[in-house]
Amino acid sequence: MFQKILIANRGEVALRIHRACREMGIRTVAVHSEADANAMHVRLADEAVCIGPARSTDSYLNKSAIISAALITGADAIHPGYGFLSENADFAEMVEEHGITFIGPTAEQMRLMGDKITARQAAIKAGLPVTPGSPALESVEHAIEWAHKIGYPVIVKAKDGGGGKGMKTAFNDEEMREAFTMAKAEAKASFPSDVVYMEKYLQKPRHIEMQVLADKYGHVVHLGERDCSIQRKNQKVIEESPSPALNAQQRKEIGETVRKAIEQIGYTNAGTLEFLYEDGKFYFLEMNTRLQVEHPITEAVSGIDIVREQIRIASGAELGYTQDDITFSGHAIECRINAENPETFTPCPGKVTEWHAPGGLGIRVDSEIYSGYSIPPFYDSMIAKLIVSGKTRNAALMRLRRALEEFVIEGVPNTIPLHQEIISQAEFIDGQYNIHWLENYMKNHQK
Repeated sequence: MFQKILIANRGEVALRIHRACREMGIRTVAVHSEADANAMHVRLADEAVCIGPARSTDSYLNKSAIISAALITGADAIHPGYGFLSENADFAEMVEEHGITFIGPTAEQMRLMGDKITARQAAIKAGLPVTPGSPALESVEHAIEWAHKIGYPVIVKAKDGGGGKGMKTAFNDEEMREAFTMAKAEAKASFPSDVVYMEKYLQKPRHIEMQVLADKYGHVVHLGERDCSIQRKNQKVIEESPSPALNAQQRKEIGETVRKAIEQIGYTNAGTLEFLYEDGKFYFLEMNTRLQVEHPITEAVSGIDIVREQIRIASGAELGYTQDDITFSGHAIECRINAENPETFTPCPGKVTEWHAPGGLGIRVDSEIYSGYSIPPFYDSMIAKLIVSGKTRNAALMRLRRALEEFVIEGVPNTIPLHQEIISQAEFIDGQYNIHWLENYMKNHQK
């Protein structure tokens, strides 16, 4: 097992990784920008190294500085968390070349599944259901040609995309001209490549994903599904597990399909396969070759510490259990709480003057915020994740309502009121929602 792990991230995920390491008796190294000198994970880690100025390009995306910090402190592994360099194959390669273990899949696996076009090809080969789609699009004319083959509406996507960037829908040729141009421009500004492709646009789907774990010896398990359909501009807002849309048979079938696909692909470590689900059918969307923000709800219903398993697998350990050994119990829901105006979603960094996290049975708060902490304006606006679990979905909803009432964050506007509003709506209570529900609700509400 590793003796010391460098955490190449910030915020709540850095603290989450630190906690898993400490429970395993592993020492930690926190890297941080100048703006994060007082962050909680920096204060709790065994060692801390400043790797650059506030801008992420000069610090958390600075590959050389992070590897230098690992070498200086004698870290024998690096955990990238999510975001930043977590799915950067070049970084994973650099880490391994310096004799340090990268906690995640191999660079080759990352490239295969991180490129949405090759991931789609690999998914088809592995027997996963996919939506009708195109190869890389070379021009507007090429895009229109493929749109006619597939049939409108379609969605143009950046092959290296994520977070809703580089995604544009089109319902006719005129809209396609604009969608193609805008998607390529966004891709060029946000990702290594401006290559885009196209898929059939499903109009009322749910977003359902499957969590997997795979060791280096060919053993693969899935940890059930998460429903991430409460979204705004393709950004997840609330997630729950299991999905209220699936029955036991559907859950078993998609789980086994995913497990066999991961076996065939030869993937290792933790990963998540994302699907769109409509009219009883699944369509592969993409694979995230890293830890997911919403992993705590899977931990709540499966009882498995996913970060601990990531570390064990990277160290060369076997899973030590099979799919038959995994049991799921109860229901869990996660709310992503951001320092944003709850109506306009404008980021609102600033000083947290009062902080009181809810507690009690079945409640978990992942955050590194504390009273007096100043939220820097340079990074993502998510400041906390509230995770609740109960024996039933209704029990979890009642607990969530109470926890949101108890949660106090003063000094900065935040999205707690939005979550309270969402979970009070009949459609959410009944589990009758799709990926467009929240935006449609807010559009109607604002009128």
